[in-house]
Amino acid sequence: MAQDEMHRRRILASAAATVISLACGTNYVYSAWAPQFAERLKLTATQSNLVGLFGNLGMYSLGPLVGMFVDHPAVGSGPAVLLGAVLLGVGYFPLHRAYDGASGSVPLLCFFSYLTGMGSCLGFFAAVKVSALNWPHHRGTATAFPLAAFGLSAFFFSFLGSIFFPGDPSSFLEMLAWGTVLLTFGGFFFLKAYPHTSTYQAVPGAEPSGSARGERLRRTSSARRQQQQQQRGVFDDDPGTSNKFTTTAAHVTAEQSGPASAPVDTEDAALDESSSLMSGSSAVHHQRDANVDRYSSHHVDIRGFQLLTCLDFWQLFAIMTILAGAGLMTINNIGNNANVLWKHYDPSKSPEFLVHRQQMHVSILSIGSFVGRLLSGIGSDFIVKKLGASRVWCLASSGLIFTVAQICGLSISTPTYLFLVSSLSGVAYGLLFGVFPSIVAETFGIHGLSQNWGFMTLAPVFSSNIFNLIYGSVLDHHSVFDTGGERSCHEGLECYRSAYGVTFASCVAGVAIIVWVIRHQYVAKLKALGKANLED
Repeated sequence: MAQDEMHRRRILASAAATVISLACGTNYVYSAWAPQFAERLKLTATQSNLVGLFGNLGMYSLGPLVGMFVDHPAVGSGPAVLLGAVLLGVGYFPLHRAYDGASGSVPLLCFFSYLTGMGSCLGFFAAVKVSALNWPHHRGTATAFPLAAFGLSAFFFSFLGSIFFPGDPSSFLEMLAWGTVLLTFGGFFFLKAYPHTSTYQAVPGAEPSGSARGERLRRTSSARRQQQQQQRGVFDDDPGTSNKFTTTAAHVTAEQSGPASAPVDTEDAALDESSSLMSGSSAVHHQRDANVDRYSSHHVDIRGFQLLTCLDFWQLFAIMTILAGAGLMTINNIGNNANVLWKHYDPSKSPEFLVHRQQMHVSILSIGSFVGRLLSGIGSDFIVKKLGASRVWCLASSGLIFTVAQICGLSISTPTYLFLVSSLSGVAYGLLFGVFPSIVAETFGIHGLSQNWGFMTLAPVFSSNIFNLIYGSVLDHHSVFDTGGERSCHEGLECYRSAYGVTFASCVAGVAIIVWVIRHQYVAKLKALGKANLED
């Protein structure tokens, strides 16, 4: 009975994590209200992009620090959620007041936008952490719910805004302020991590077989893991190969070393990431056929400043910089795209119609991101476990879709076809962020995943700065002052086309880097297999 009650509480905590995450993805809804906000406050396109950009900075720039804050034993998830709720309110309410008052200092607007991003980061990190802790044997599925809710946040709020406050940016901003605060604060009371009682016992002396060997390998003591790493020798020298091809030797060593009577390694048990989209029993059943990277992510441990000396880090960082930057440019400006295309295509359209179209494209982006995250999880597992290939192929898919999206951005001048830009960008962005944490865990080790992923999320900070400012400067260059003193562009596609030319060239370079990484991994695999055959 007590176990059933604990199970019910964990389900409730997962629901709370999903609700909190739903409130933490509102930075992606910026395009739904940004054009009207800029017009009312008489901001240039560059200034408007700065306001949105600082929201992204708040979400990504403090990733490593927020990760350490949430992971600290003296802090935990509860204070992080409370602080996130406060920052969301302190950020959104002044933005709402600024719109109503039709005035505001750009530095202050950027500061409040930054607070909304930082509050979102705190709440989201805490929600994902609690989900992972409560379901250690179903972590992939458990974390999929807050991840999906985060991706659907923009669609959720845009949908509510289009129904209850059509064409009313002021009420929409007020809804964002109250909605984000109430959702995070309400979820705080139910977001708790409940400890699991270990049922593992020492393995008997008889030689186990099949999946039991994989279980015993995961319970190997720290001393034995060090012995295995010494016996693997040359396989650990190259970080590009050790993370995928050292497990064969480790498995043999574990089998030859006799029965494992050491106590349970609770850290390894709690960090079982291989159960993504699988039940616990299914994971055990398929352990013999699982890809070797599943074990190697526990043996490799590269974190902190060690990343700076690792070629793999700079390869992945460059890919994230290019692709995420291109995606964020469209996410922050799809509303501007719709605005200028419709004004050029049919100047008679009302402001309410334009707001509705902006919200529609934000919703399309959000749904595309959700679909991309699901496809990346299922697709990467299929690529690794069925095809024996690298998860980086998912990045190749993302890069190619991003490239096609930039081509559409360069060529689509009819607003009725703009959905191609928003949908393709959303799917590519979801693919990118859906598979990247798994790649980081496999490459640098699962024990430092939170810290390493925090460093990796610094990449969009640089590229989104550049691409968003380029978009803003291009739009400003083509804009003129109307009779009411508002800046607007009536040239249609030419208002922003040059910006997509820059991102197209960047995405082509990103795809080239991804192809080079795949080839590098393939060559490393051949070398590692050759060394293993020589030792055999």
